[in-house]
Amino acid sequence: MNTIDYRVISIGALSAHPLWGERAPVRTGHCTTTLIRTGEATILVDPGLPPTVLGPRLKERAGIDPEDVTHVFLTSFHPDTHRGLALFEQASWLISREEREGAGVPLVQVLKRAMTSPDPDAQLIEQLKREVDFLQRTTEAPQSLSKGVDLFPLAGVTPGCTGLLLSMPDTTVLVCGDAVPTIEHYKRGIVLSTAADVTTARASFAEACEIADLLILGRDNVIVNDRLLSDEPEEPGA
Repeated sequence: MNTIDYRVISIGALSAHPLWGERAPVRTGHCTTTLIRTGEATILVDPGLPPTVLGPRLKERAGIDPEDVTHVFLTSFHPDTHRGLALFEQASWLISREEREGAGVPLVQVLKRAMTSPDPDAQLIEQLKREVDFLQRTTEAPQSLSKGVDLFPLAGVTPGCTGLLLSMPDTTVLVCGDAVPTIEHYKRGIVLSTAADVTTARASFAEACEIADLLILGRDNVIVNDRLLSDEPEEPGA
């Protein structure tokens, strides 16, 4: 029998939390990092911390080294999802086809503008080149990463934001990415105002709240999905 073990390695944070009254960045944003282990694979989702921090954190939280990770899955290609990606050179880097295609063209366009600017920023250009290299290294994720670990489309916040649905005999867990970012957004039924398509993001928020018993939020911890138990689920807002 294929068992699934999951745990949060690092709880993420928004650089500015609008529901705390923050209007400008007050911290470095990073996504929640989740480890999923099955008999077939060791999957790390959204390695948002820098390599120097994430390596020791993996050891502290799960007793493993970066070399033990077989797959890295990105819920989106937002920079906050993959600051620690270079730590996992031996792993397969996976992302949804929609997100890979949706992120690629805009990223290349930004790089071209930066390189042809009258006053080019060398540091920015280097960063953008690294992002392009990372995206080119990723491959399209299959519908199922392992038995009981399946892609769950959550487009809206980004064009191809995609979560992972963990199906176990006694419970279901959805790794949400930024489709459901924090407990405050969840409780108030609000999506990120920076969403690429707010209407689609709201629909994805609603779908996330209808599918799983537990939710691992994009910038927060794992929570019990009380909305699933409600007879009259609230309609998500902006």
